[in-house]
Amino acid sequence: MKMNTRFLALASFLAMVIPAHADVLVGAVLPLSGVNARGGEDQRRGIELAVKEINAKGGVLGQPLKVIYEDSGNTSQRAIDAARKLVSVDKVSIVMGEYSSGITIPMGQYLVGEGVPHLNPASTSGLVRKIGATSFSMVGLDNVSTEFAAKDVIAHGWKKVAVLAMNNAFGQGVANEFTKHFKDLGGEITTTIMYTSGQTTYRRELQQAESSSPDAYVFTAYGADGGLMMQESYELGLQDKPWYSVLITMHNADTPAEFKKGLIGMDVDYTAGDTGYKQAYEAAYGQPFASAWSGYAHDTVIFAAAALNKAGSTDRAAVLKAIEALGKEGVNGATGEIKLDADGQRLWQPYQKLKVEGKDLVRY
Repeated sequence: MKMNTRFLALASFLAMVIPAHADVLVGAVLPLSGVNARGGEDQRRGIELAVKEINAKGGVLGQPLKVIYEDSGNTSQRAIDAARKLVSVDKVSIVMGEYSSGITIPMGQYLVGEGVPHLNPASTSGLVRKIGATSFSMVGLDNVSTEFAAKDVIAHGWKKVAVLAMNNAFGQGVANEFTKHFKDLGGEITTTIMYTSGQTTYRRELQQAESSSPDAYVFTAYGADGGLMMQESYELGLQDKPWYSVLITMHNADTPAEFKKGLIGMDVDYTAGDTGYKQAYEAAYGQPFASAWSGYAHDTVIFAAAALNKAGSTDRAAVLKAIEALGKEGVNGATGEIKLDADGQRLWQPYQKLKVEGKDLVRY
């Protein structure tokens, strides 16, 4: 009787301290508020779809995968604090994020300093390459995307363009790389305007661009910034000339249809032809893709899960070795095969040409 009592007491104690199953945790720092909130929410949607797929197939390391979300608020310090909480309190094995290069870079540098694997799902500045040894990109950087954009602009016959980009790591990279490729193709930059994100008006910058007498305007902008810029360019009568957007889906959902008639541009391809992911997204959220970035966030989770399974544990050193191995072998996702170069950056990704038709973006 005493033995049974002791056994029951021990069993009760173990039930309290050992859960029936332990979720495998990874962290995500996203801009769920602020100017990029729409983009951050679309990333979250992609992550949730990936988690659902993975757990339906048995999870990771035989356990359910769980993502802990933290809101960066679109500021670098808040993103660093969020990453610190994920590392020190939640003890996650991998941190994914952020969205803007100017936030991803300092957050990634913090994670590198802690020896924590960092997977970048969206930031494309060339400076991302220098974050450090434990940081890896699931998306191609600006040197690739801007070459695609420059060729597309030249193909439309626009030889003299004004360039507008936000004055941060991402915008500087886009402006510099686009200018280099455009000039190599025989084009002329009439002016380059680096603006501050989050302004209440962009009329001064738009009028400066107009005064340079371009054939067309080439710009890149985050969500609400792009919507305001399109509205004010319409109100100022500047849309009598073509507007071309680099990474157009970043702001398309924030721009009312009446202010973007005739707008064209390019972006990373949503799915590289993966209709299964497209159908899953539309079934889950009742609408077409809000941006290009859900697919890349989705594939970041797919890559993270593959790395954890290959490592056979959540030990960070083992996970880092697994990431490096997978970077050479390749992982298939909705956006195509993900392979990494010697710096841990994605080697290739698909792009698409897009134009506005009514409220919709369609390929051209």
